Amino acid sequence: MAILVTGGAGYIGSHTCVELLNAGYEIIVVDNLSNSSEKALERVREITGKKLTFYKADLLDKEALDNIFKKEKIDSVIHFAGLKAVGESVSMPLKYYHNNITGTITLCEVMQKHGVKDIVYSSSATVYGNPETVPIREDFPLAATNPYGRTKLVIENLLKDLHVSDNCWNIVILRYFNPIGAHESGKIGEDPKNIPNNLMPYITQVAVGKLEYLGVFGNDYDTPDGTGVRDYIHVTDLALGHLKALEKLKEKPGVSIYNLGTGKGFSVLEMVKNFEKVSGRTIKYRILPRRPGDIAICFADPSKAKKELGWEATRDINKMCEDAWRWQKNNPNGYND
Repeated sequence: MAILVTGGAGYIGSHTCVELLNAGYEIIVVDNLSNSSEKALERVREITGKKLTFYKADLLDKEALDNIFKKEKIDSVIHFAGLKAVGESVSMPLKYYHNNITGTITLCEVMQKHGVKDIVYSSSATVYGNPETVPIREDFPLAATNPYGRTKLVIENLLKDLHVSDNCWNIVILRYFNPIGAHESGKIGEDPKNIPNNLMPYITQVAVGKLEYLGVFGNDYDTPDGTGVRDYIHVTDLALGHLKALEKLKEKPGVSIYNLGTGKGFSVLEMVKNFEKVSGRTIKYRILPRRPGDIAICFADPSKAKKELGWEATRDINKMCEDAWRWQKNNPNGYND
């Protein structure tokens, strides 16, 4: 039996594929390659020395999905696929609601038809909105501040309702904080197709001379240096959290929700300094106005994942910066090199 990985050619998906294959799982990847590259999967095969099956398909294409489920023996699903840029979601809400929510509904309908009712869902810390206190626990109030976060929240509720309607569904929802870094081989990493929306690829592209400077959105937040504070987690630690979530599904838990983060926050300027120290490069930056939908401070209380999944992040901020730099240095143009 195989694990279906939607969005498996993407940044977090490809790193999770490596860990799944290394752990002996058989995997089938479905990705429309809208913000990813098939080369990532070639590199996954290279790193692991193992085979995987790939289908280029869109979750909005029900017939294509149905055919995949007919052809393959699928045991459970890890669902990464979705649009994920906060700023873009503010300017293009219809695109985000349609793609993320309708795509998930289609996936769940096809899973239901084929009797596959185990799913690990890739959610986000954005569902907490602007928390009153930190660190953030899973039982905090939910109130996303942007359309991207709201699509995650709608899907979380959709999955909970699915379990209420049929308790054969087993669902693990993972709320990610800020994944950065890359595989230590330097063969796979974050490769945004256009101007990066996330901090670390922006920093690394400035470091290789691809971008002139880093835009720092706001230096007047109520934080030690005025810039936004986030919980940055190594993408490999995040990937390993999915393996623990699959083990949890075997217990038939119903619906379980976990934060995946380190429990520590770093500001934008602290991240710049850490990266400069590791890379030996100077990162030019400019202070720009705040972005709509951004909040001041966001970091996790990851103790529930440690207690119930036996998972915790082990890679520190230096390792995150080192691995991100190795990937970018070896692949200045990402997978297009």
